Amino acid sequence: MTAAQDATTAATLPRSERLLARMEAVPFGRWHRKPRIVIGTATFFDAFDALSLAFALPVLIALWGIGPAQIGILISASYAGQLIGALVFSSYAERRGRIPGATAAVTIMSVMSLGCVFAGNFSMLLGLRFLQGIGIGGHMPVAAAYISELSRAKGRGRFFLLYEMIFPIGLMATGQIGAIVVPELGWKAMFLIGAIPGLVVAILVSRLPESPRWLINRGRLVEAEEIIVAMEASRAATRDEAAPASAPETCAPRPAPVTAARTGPRWLETLSPAYLGRTVTVWALWASAYFIANGLNNWMPTLYRSVYELDLQVALRAASLTNVAQVILLLVCAFTIDRVGRRNWVMASFVLGGGALAALGLYGASSVVAVMILGTLAYGIIGSTNAVLYLYTPEIYPTRMRAIATGLATSWLRLASAVAPAIVGLLVGAQGIAAVFLMFAGVSVLGVLAASRMIETRNRRLEDIAQ
Repeated sequence: MTAAQDATTAATLPRSERLLARMEAVPFGRWHRKPRIVIGTATFFDAFDALSLAFALPVLIALWGIGPAQIGILISASYAGQLIGALVFSSYAERRGRIPGATAAVTIMSVMSLGCVFAGNFSMLLGLRFLQGIGIGGHMPVAAAYISELSRAKGRGRFFLLYEMIFPIGLMATGQIGAIVVPELGWKAMFLIGAIPGLVVAILVSRLPESPRWLINRGRLVEAEEIIVAMEASRAATRDEAAPASAPETCAPRPAPVTAARTGPRWLETLSPAYLGRTVTVWALWASAYFIANGLNNWMPTLYRSVYELDLQVALRAASLTNVAQVILLLVCAFTIDRVGRRNWVMASFVLGGGALAALGLYGASSVVAVMILGTLAYGIIGSTNAVLYLYTPEIYPTRMRAIATGLATSWLRLASAVAPAIVGLLVGAQGIAAVFLMFAGVSVLGVLAASRMIETRNRRLEDIAQ
């Protein structure tokens, strides 16, 4: 198609579609980096606050005389709060915008972290972790929808996963910081570290531009165009500085349905005939992946300390290796996901991670070295799938329901993450650690079956996928 034909086609399209085409024509650059860095920093503290309890627990067990069942309840309380937060804030983000939703969630998360510093007993900490979970659970689906909506089709996988890597980096940093801080400064220091910077980040989040796709969907085209003009201007300035020899990239607009703004959330549309298959698939994937990942992640410090009787600092450092493995695997994933595809990566992760867990359950549970190697590898592999799900889920739904659909999907991770620690606590006491690894291997099989039903979304426009 010639440039003149492109211009003629563009002129006949609705204004909303022309704005979307202009967004797609702006390559990733300086404008995109700021939202990714700010939201990424908030996601870092989301991860830190989510995992901080795991590294405080080995001290609290002795300090407050907490038993295995209470440990499971305390870990599960945060995930119960996250379930509520995912539903409430994703709905709020559909009505009021991605930025107000993310700001409120990060604020609650950080304020409650500060409250945990002053918890004097098990019951107080239980309540505060539940409330903190509301903020943690509310931020992630809204952030995922926001970053997806800023992305163009080409290279969206890498752009998104380089942002999403901040979460496992946060988990990794939590492990390293916890291994140093808890033995030296005590368990309260972990919650204080998550509180003060988080409040600063909440202010930065509140100053970010709103998602143009959300504004377009709400009929606020003037505001959307102002943001898109800023995107284009940033790219033009970058080209001027670089003085490239080639002409600017062009993008021929393609008609795609743009739904007008609707009044109120569309909770039930995720279960409509058009989206039921996608919804059931992603719900099963979220539940399977996070049942394994968070079941392992929250219990490993305690298992190393209580079952394998390692020194406190050694136990904490060994547990932190799981997050190092996840970061390495996710870095590989970020640079290959747009070639390998979402479906292939997720299926392979469940097969390989589940195989490592099955080997532990059948042969290696008695050896702490085997657990360190295979357990760490299994978590790293399946943990990469967790990030891919944050990429994949917003891709398969339209803008009018993207945040709500992602929030509903992540609610299954909250349910699985709340149930898994409690089940692990019961199994360790009743059947031993080998049974725990075999249980996780069985859940991996369910993950493979669900992954086989995924649709491929790489390098496709969000508006085209949602048709």
